[in-house]
Amino acid sequence: MQPMVVAGLQPLEVVYVSLSVALVVVGLALVGMAARAYIETENQAMLLLCIGFCLVVAAAAATTYSAFLTEFSASRVLLTVNYAVTTVGYVFIVLSVRAQ
Repeated sequence: MQPMVVAGLQPLEVVYVSLSVALVVVGLALVGMAARAYIETENQAMLLLCIGFCLVVAAAAATTYSAFLTEFSASRVLLTVNYAVTTVGYVFIVLSVRAQ
């Protein structure tokens, strides 16, 4: 029995894209909340938080896009870049907590 293919994607690829989209949507909601808080309060911690979540979301989106672009052939490089950018994002998030 063949697995069901959706839009040319295998089932695991559909799950991967779905989770990536969910992460981006939720992450952008956090970015929006942090940006609004920064605009309203001019609190530097909110700016750092906004930058941190932007980096985390960008890493996730770029990794998903690049994975399909390279047909998953450069997964080690993609994951290394993803972890590097995500780590920098988390550093900003930690700095935002420390700035309080």
